[in-house]
Amino acid sequence: MARALATIAGSRGRTAALACATLVAALALVAVAGATDIGALQAKVSAGRDEAGSLASKLQAAQGELAAAEGEAAAASAREKKLTVLLATGEERAARLSAQVRRTQRHLAAEKRRLRRARTALSERLVAIYETGSPSTASVILASSSFDELATRTEYLDRIERSDSDLAARVAQVRGAVAAALKRVAALKARVDAYNARLAAARSEIADVRANAEAAAAHLDSVAASRSAALATLKSKIGSWVGDIEAAEAASRAEAESTVERWLGGPFSIPTYIVMCESGGNYSALNASSGAGGAYQILPSTWDLYGGQGEPQNASKAEQDKIAAEIWADSGSSAWVCG
Repeated sequence: MARALATIAGSRGRTAALACATLVAALALVAVAGATDIGALQAKVSAGRDEAGSLASKLQAAQGELAAAEGEAAAASAREKKLTVLLATGEERAARLSAQVRRTQRHLAAEKRRLRRARTALSERLVAIYETGSPSTASVILASSSFDELATRTEYLDRIERSDSDLAARVAQVRGAVAAALKRVAALKARVDAYNARLAAARSEIADVRANAEAAAAHLDSVAASRSAALATLKSKIGSWVGDIEAAEAASRAEAESTVERWLGGPFSIPTYIVMCESGGNYSALNASSGAGGAYQILPSTWDLYGGQGEPQNASKAEQDKIAAEIWADSGSSAWVCG
């Protein structure tokens, strides 16, 4: 009986020991698997950091395109406004010239009527002279019966000659006035034609400028949409990494976010996605176009304002983190393009 009990006890002990060994082995396998998962995730995040750096470069380029597109749109708008003012001025001046042409044409018509009347009178006088002849001084003297009659006939003869001379001069004068009026009309018409050509060119240029402005605005929208999509992708990936760490390590959200920050080069003093977007987490990064530097891409003027020493990209991580935290406290995400 005692031997049977001992056998049973020994068998139970071996069974318990085997169960413990199996549990330890299983836990070890789980730990190895967990470590493998974490290691793979860490490698994924490290690769993601490189990807974020590339994305930051693309976003900086997009920001440059965005600024250029905004400048083009503003320049096109200003050019259109200037051309519109010039067009309005030109149209007003063209209208004045057209009115002046019409007045000159009316004056020309009146001068032509005067010329016709003068020519008619001159023609009639020439016909009369041809038919009756022009009295000579000798015939006037011989036809006069007294000195008084001679004086009277001589005065009439002088008046007729002066009238004939005046009529001829008037015809010449009116002809000259008509010729001058014709020249003025031609000159005014030429100016009107030139102004009309300039107005047509201005209208065409306004249409081209407006088309360019619309194209710039469309490009602006495209760049902005592309940037927004890239930011959304970056946020999604970081959120996915945090979720994976939460599941793999049974960690809290804050602990998982801290781990991702550390793997990405942090911890950072502002949201991780903004840092990744701005610089890829590179504390030595420099944007050649804007001059912004460091992991937080702080402008030199802002850096100086917050008491930074030297240039942001050359400062220590601690100083960059400190100043970025102060900027965040004052302005929040609005201080960053990727905010």
